[in-house]
Amino acid sequence: MGMETTFTIKQVAEQTGISEDTIRYYEKIALLPKIARKENGHRMYRSSDMQTILLLNCLKKTGMSLDEMRPFLDVSADADPAEYPELVQMLRDHRANIVNQIASLQQIVDFVDMKLEEGKYRRDLSQEQSDDCTEAITAAEKEKLVSTVQMNYFPMPNRGIE
Repeated sequence: MGMETTFTIKQVAEQTGISEDTIRYYEKIALLPKIARKENGHRMYRSSDMQTILLLNCLKKTGMSLDEMRPFLDVSADADPAEYPELVQMLRDHRANIVNQIASLQQIVDFVDMKLEEGKYRRDLSQEQSDDCTEAITAAEKEKLVSTVQMNYFPMPNRGIE
C-alpha cells in the first residue's frame, strides 16, 4: 500500500494561487477539514484538500460569499447533482448573476473603448489644426493650453467636420 502524496502549505499556496494566510483562515473557520499535521506541527495537505481549496478559489472568484460556499463543501465531487436540487438552483442563480455582471462589465469596456476612439480623433484633429497654425505661441498662451490627455475628458464642440 503506497503512501498518499502530501503537500506543505507553501506548496499548496504556490499550486493554487491562494495565500498561506488565506488557507489557514479557511481551516480556522472550518471551510477546510482539520488538516493532518506532522510530529513537528507542520500541516500536511492531501490531494483532496488541494481540490477543496481549488473549489473554494473558483467559487470565491465568482463573488460567492464564504457562507454560501459551505453547502457545496458538504457534497462529494462525484455526487449526483439530482440529489441536491437546492444546490443546483443556487448555482443557476449565481451563474445568472455572473452573466449579468459580465454584461455590465462589457458595457463599461465598450464605453471606455468609445472614449479612447474619441480621444484618438481629438488628438488627430488637434494635430491637424496645429500644423495649419503659423503663428508663434507665446509662453502665456502655452500655459493656457489643455493637454491631449485632458482633452480626452471633455467633449469637443462639433465644428462641422465629418
